[in-house]
Formats: sequence, C-alpha cells, structure tokens
Amino acid sequence: MKKFKAGIYIQQDHYKSFQPEFINRQWALENMEEIIVLLSRADQELGRLDMYSKYIPNIEISISMNVLKEATKSSKIEGTQTDIEEALLDKEDVPLDKRNDWEEVQNYIQAMAEGMKMLETLPLSSRFIKQTHRILMQGVRGEQKNPGEFRRSQNWIGGANINDAIFVPPVHTSINDLVSDLEKFIYNKKIYIPELLKIAIIHYQFETIHPFLDGNGRVGRLLIPLYLVCKDILKKPILYLSDYLEKNRIHYYDSLMNVREKNDIDQWFKFFLYGIIKTAEKGKDTFDNILQLQKENDLKIQNLGSRASNAQKVTNYLYVKPMISAKKVSELTELSLPSAYKLIEELEKSDILKEITGAQRKRIYIFEKYIKLFQD
Repeated sequence: MKKFKAGIYIQQDHYKSFQPEFINRQWALENMEEIIVLLSRADQELGRLDMYSKYIPNIEISISMNVLKEATKSSKIEGTQTDIEEALLDKEDVPLDKRNDWEEVQNYIQAMAEGMKMLETLPLSSRFIKQTHRILMQGVRGEQKNPGEFRRSQNWIGGANINDAIFVPPVHTSINDLVSDLEKFIYNKKIYIPELLKIAIIHYQFETIHPFLDGNGRVGRLLIPLYLVCKDILKKPILYLSDYLEKNRIHYYDSLMNVREKNDIDQWFKFFLYGIIKTAEKGKDTFDNILQLQKENDLKIQNLGSRASNAQKVTNYLYVKPMISAKKVSELTELSLPSAYKLIEELEKSDILKEITGAQRKRIYIFEKYIKLFQD
C-alpha cells in the first residue's frame, strides 16, 4: 500500500506522541501479490480448522484448554510467569508469590468466556472493549489504573520514562474519537477489504491507540478470536495468536513500529497472515492428537473391568480440567476416599494420571499426555 499513511508524530513538552490516522475509510489494495497468496492460504487453513468445531464431539472441552493456553501465553507477553500446570491449580494451592500471576491468567479466561456471551447481545464496541478490560483487570496488578475506563493521562511503551520511551501513543483527549472510528470501521459494510486484513488493521490500530493505562495488549489479542467469531469466520473461538506472537515477540513489535514509522503496513499484513496460517495448522494437529488420545484412553478404560465406568467419569472430567485430587475423584464417582485412591492407582498404571507433588498428603494428579498437547 504505497499510499498508506499511518499518522504523524506530534511534539509535546519533552517528547513526541503518535497521532494515528482514522481507519474508517476506503483502503486501496494494490501491488499485493504476496499478501494475496498468504491471504488465500490463511482463508483455507481457517476453513479447515473451522470444520473441527462442527464435527468433533465435545469441542467445547478442547476449546477450554486452548483458552487456558492462550491466557498463559498472552499474559506471558506482559511479563506474567504462569505455565499451564500452575494455571490449572486451585487458588489455595498456588504459592502466595505466584498468586498475582495466576489471577491474571484466570481473569483472561473469564474475559474470553464473558466476551463470547456478550457477543450474543452486544456488538464489538467501546462498551464491549471497556467491559472486557474491566474483567481482565479486576483484583490484579493494575486494578488501580481505572479498569474499564479509557485513560485520562498519557502513557508510553518501553523506557524508564516518557522521554526515552520506545513509543508514545496518542494524547488521551483523542481516544474517544479514535475508538469511535475503530468501531465504525468494524461494522462499515461499504469498506471492501478482506476480513483477515481488516482484523489485522483493527489489532494494529488498537495497539497504537493504547486506550487504557494497562492491559492493552491482552485486550488487543482477545479481540482477534472474538472478531473472527463475530464475523462468522469461525463458529467457535478456536484460533489464538498469542503463542505465535510470544515466540516472535521482537518481530511482532518491530512490525507494529514499522507501520507507524515507515508506513509499512504490507510487512504487518504478511506477519499477521503467516501467524494465522501457522496457528491454524497447529490447531488442526492438536485436535487430531486429542482424538487419537481419546481413542487410546477409551481402550485402556475398557480393560479396567468393574472400574471402567468410574474411570470414564474421571477421564471425562480430565478433558475439561486435566488436574485432579483424590477428593475430587471421590466426589465425581461417589466412591469412598480409599476406593478413590485405588481407582487413581489403576489410572496411573494405565498411564492416564501422573502424581506431581511427591507428597504423602494432598497429592495432585495430572492428565500429562493431554496437557502436553497444548505445550511447546
């Protein structure tokens, strides 16, 4: 896009802030042969991935683990250090020094769930974005930074202070107009641009506006799967880019900055579309591996004789939350605690459960093979 202009830098007191152009306008797509090829591949891969939401039984179960992975990866980009196994723990089992990180991940999971519910009655809008932000920031670091409200002061990205910041977003007095323009762009049916390029622009613009004092990155990444569902590109939220963005963090930030500084939106499109392709391919492989694991475990459970029925109850639970205690096994199966331990022993022998604490009391068991499907 040779004619594309991202915006201008405006001199403030001792720094320059970036004022982006409005995006709710016609976009002239020209000389984009490489992008068109990537766009075609991305559309194909998303279509194939979407098939799983139609034909895989209990797709919601698999989605819950994808959301958990997304939550840990998205939060990791912001400096939160919680892995999948830690995120699966109950709050009382999380060490005090890691509880803030754990709560941020749980908020992300809740924000995705609430976002999907809100889409039934509320468009992607300022109100939607603010409510999502409020959920993300409740009770965690940054909760003093006006959760659910656009900032009323200047923020910046990188650097010890605003004078040596890597990037200074637009002044706060322009945020309402910029977000309103973003909202109009989302629903403007007279703008003829492929939806995947449209969400790439939306994500870039949101990160550039940086409308909140904290949590902008997490909100911006949440908007991607929610937009794909909102536009009926995906039936379910089964594509999450945070893993790709976290692994390519430097390239991600550089691509965003090149748009602002060099008006190079083509490189951003390429980076974003390639991320869609690789993430969709990986998502399909994960779903295939889940189906294979289910078949293997069903055969193992059938060989447990009289314990098969209760073993199935436990395994069904593990696909939702692949971490369990003897007390929970007892609740699920209505077995006494000693009988629950015997069932757990059989599941350990069958290589379905693995004890991870090494303790004599309050042992915790994980569905290790399942968890590994969502780890690197």
